Amino acid sequence: MDTRIFIIVEIGINHNGSLDIAKKLIDNAIEVGCDAVKFQKRNPDVCVPEQQKKVMRETPWGEMTYIDYKHRIEFGRKEYDEIDKYCKEKDIEWFASAWDLDSQEFLKHYNCKYNKIASPMLTHKKLLEAVAQEGKHTFISTGMSTLEQIDKAIKIFRDVDCSFELMHCNSSYPTEDFNSNLNCIKTLRERFDCNVGYSGHEKGIQITLAAVSLGVTSIERHITLDKYMYGSDQFASVNPMDLLKMCKIIRIIESAMGEGIKTLREEEKKALSSLRGVDTL
Repeated sequence: MDTRIFIIVEIGINHNGSLDIAKKLIDNAIEVGCDAVKFQKRNPDVCVPEQQKKVMRETPWGEMTYIDYKHRIEFGRKEYDEIDKYCKEKDIEWFASAWDLDSQEFLKHYNCKYNKIASPMLTHKKLLEAVAQEGKHTFISTGMSTLEQIDKAIKIFRDVDCSFELMHCNSSYPTEDFNSNLNCIKTLRERFDCNVGYSGHEKGIQITLAAVSLGVTSIERHITLDKYMYGSDQFASVNPMDLLKMCKIIRIIESAMGEGIKTLREEEKKALSSLRGVDTL
C-alpha cells in the first residue's frame, strides 16, 4: 500500500444475483478511477440463522423463504470465474469479504491481492485465523466492535505478521451523520499504531469526504445503479454520479493536504513585494 488513498467500491450483494448488473457496477468503478471492487461471499446454509431460514418474504422474483432468497442472489463458481476474468481484462483489482470459512476457502480459487474482514465477522476467531494465514493485506472493518475485541482481532494478524489496516465503520444502514463519530479514526490510529481507513454507510458523500481530511488510508463505499432497487444495502449506497463526484473530490482533498511542513512557497514569494511592506521581525 502507498500513501495514495485506496478507493474501494463495495458491490457487495447490490448486484441482486445479476452478473450483468455486477459488470455495470465494475465499469462504473473503473470509469471514475477507483482502485478495487469488492463483493461479499456467503454460504447461506451456514450464515443464515435457523430461525430466519423459513421466514417468507416478498422479492422481485416472487414470494420465497429467506434462505431461498439468499441462495437466489449468491454468486457461485461460474459467476466469480467471469468476474475474475472481467476484472483482469479491465485491469482492476477485485476481492471479497467472506462471511464463513467455506466462503474463505472458496475465494482461494482466485489470486486476489487483498482480503476483507466484514464488521460482523470481527469476532469470528477461526475465520480471522484463516484469513491471516494467507498473508494478504487485509482491510478490517470495526463496526459493532469494542476496542477490546479489536485488540484480540489484530493480535491474530500481528502474530503471523500479516499486513492489515483497520476501517472505522458504523454498521447502521444508512448511518445518520451524527452517528458517524469520525474522530474515532484518530482513536484507532493512536491506540493500535496502524493505518486506518473509513467504510461508510451514510446517504451522501459529505461524511466520507470529511474522513479523507482526517488522514485515512482507504475509503470504501457501497455502489448501486439505483438507491431504490430491491436490496438491504441499496439506500446506503452511492449512485454512479455521486461516486464520480466523491472520487474527484477525494483526489482534490488528498492533493491539498500537503506534507504538513511550513515553507515559503514559490507562489507566495511572488506576492511578497506587493502584499508585505517592511519586514520588522
